[in-house]
Amino acid sequence: MRVHRTSFRYLAALVPVVLTAALSTGCASLPDTRTETVDLRRVEFALRGHGDPPVVFENGLAGTLRWWAEVLPMIAEKHAAFAYNRPGYGSSEPVATPRDGDHIVDELRALLRSKGLQPPYVLVGHSLGGLYMQLFARRHPHEVAALILVDSTHPEQFRGQGSSNHWPLWFRGLYRLLTTDVEKAEFDAVDATGRRVLALPPPAGKPVFVLSALKPMTVKSAFAKDANAKRQDVARLYPGSRQIWVDSGHGIPLERPDAVIDAIREALRLVHAEPAAHTAPSRDAVAKRPAP
Repeated sequence: MRVHRTSFRYLAALVPVVLTAALSTGCASLPDTRTETVDLRRVEFALRGHGDPPVVFENGLAGTLRWWAEVLPMIAEKHAAFAYNRPGYGSSEPVATPRDGDHIVDELRALLRSKGLQPPYVLVGHSLGGLYMQLFARRHPHEVAALILVDSTHPEQFRGQGSSNHWPLWFRGLYRLLTTDVEKAEFDAVDATGRRVLALPPPAGKPVFVLSALKPMTVKSAFAKDANAKRQDVARLYPGSRQIWVDSGHGIPLERPDAVIDAIREALRLVHAEPAAHTAPSRDAVAKRPAP
């Protein structure tokens, strides 16, 4: 069963992490994808290019590494670029461990080292993947060169008006039908992961780019108002970050891969520049926030 694309964009405006796979119909394949046994389990990943710092991509809930098909090859022209499927996605074997952010960050760090990719990394996360990358950056700031959040889940995304208790019954039904057990386990751990994020300080002196979807800001409802307020608030969690409003729905890596590529390239430029450039972006570089 698939959600109509227009309907899904409406849902994504309400709760921008749920059921993102519905947008991926027709998504291009990612060259050089392969499956290998790592730490006694099968892992599906794509690794291309050479050059430091490595750029690491994390998918959203229900998303796969194919979401980066238009982004990763461009970045791999000058840097090592790595995307993978978390356990239970694509050809990656499921695991018995909890699906909270701490376990996912630990698994990713071990996987990167097993592939010979050493920190610091440029971390790029979309939707729920953005929340995982926030936790990675706060737990291990010395392993991070830059952080790029692509319409990221807010640490308090599903609190308050965004709580699943406020979802319409029809949306709860779609959620139950369209998500796998692994996806449900990840979703159930979102609040715990968000609390872990907020309990730790943001990484200091690192370039942080917050790419935010502009199209959902036009949706009017109590749910959309809450989701959009949190969409605006992500940048506040990272003082000195650059918030860039992208003319796109929630699926920015598919709809506007150029915006993701530009942000990564700018982050890499800052990483290779003087340290002072990391902490004080110019006023012109900081995108203005639209009126709520």
